[in-house]
Amino acid sequence: MNNIQREAERSDILTEVGKLIIPFIQVFAVYVIFNGHLSPGGGFAGGTILGASMILHRLIFGWDNLISRLTYERVMKWMCASLLIYGALKGYSFLTGGMHWEVWDIPLGTPGKLLSGGFILPLNIAVGIIVSITVYVFFKLFYEGTI
Repeated sequence: MNNIQREAERSDILTEVGKLIIPFIQVFAVYVIFNGHLSPGGGFAGGTILGASMILHRLIFGWDNLISRLTYERVMKWMCASLLIYGALKGYSFLTGGMHWEVWDIPLGTPGKLLSGGFILPLNIAVGIIVSITVYVFFKLFYEGTI
């Protein structure tokens, strides 16, 4: 099926429902990422939900709408920055043996509160970004055969 046939099959109902539901899916993904250290979820689960919302956006609204927001350069910058942040934080934990010497004084906060996990929240955010981009890139590779 070529692109012209795919464009013709797009329905107005699906487009309107997509405009309504995709933001809620993305907000839920961010909620899962940010509350991963307090409840089930975290970076991987939230990143998968976020990647699925990007796939849904691509299928409903087409490539032209998404490429203006997710250029290859922008996606690779986010991916590289997330990998560097994740590597730096986990490398710090590894080098200090999990004892977290007083090089960075990150307060642990009050248990049960959002900012109470030390490095866990930034790690969850980095993993969420990495997983969402990876899920979308795998979809794009299988759907179109190219990045």
